Amino acid sequence: MAELAALEDPKARAVNEKHGDDHGVNLGKLRAVAKRLKTQQELARELWATGDTAARLVAILISRPKAYGRDELDAMLRKARTPKVHDWLVNYVVKKNPHAEELRVAWSADPDPVVASAGWALTAERVVKKPDGLDLVGLLDIVEAEMKDAPDRLQWAMNACLAQIGIEHPEHRTRSIGIGERLEVLKDYPTSPGCTSPFAPAWINEMVRRQGERP
Repeated sequence: MAELAALEDPKARAVNEKHGDDHGVNLGKLRAVAKRLKTQQELARELWATGDTAARLVAILISRPKAYGRDELDAMLRKARTPKVHDWLVNYVVKKNPHAEELRVAWSADPDPVVASAGWALTAERVVKKPDGLDLVGLLDIVEAEMKDAPDRLQWAMNACLAQIGIEHPEHRTRSIGIGERLEVLKDYPTSPGCTSPFAPAWINEMVRRQGERP
């Protein structure tokens, strides 16, 4: 904790706070700390228990994803209120945990939109990697009915799922693009030159174009 405190940078904190994150540690330096520590599950739990955002990010990086129980991960996610901790927990731990599918189903239907966004992030992952058994038409129905008015983080996760359905499943591409065009979610999102827009129709078309260029 002392080492993390010493790495605190006011400029980094100012940038992070614009994105809703309450820490001032450069992520490269934070990753270097975690790389030196290597996997230490008990230390990870102790760091998580501090409630400090920088400490929790290190905790995630030194965790053994399969060591967490279902209820433990559920409790952790509900306490992961800053975007970076939430994102890293889902991507670096939950996706590699044997309870991921069970949590995906439970979280997707949760009334808390931040929790639900984790479920949709896991669903987008399944759309790409293990779509068998998913009701893609049903998912598109929900996105069409609910994404426009969803809170930011849930909206972002639903939009990612919409895009991945359009990219990975040609039979649903036309409808996916149509939903994106009608709802116009993230249509005006500022995108740096050379980066792909998160607006679903643009995202889908660009990724399909790139796939067509592969040898």
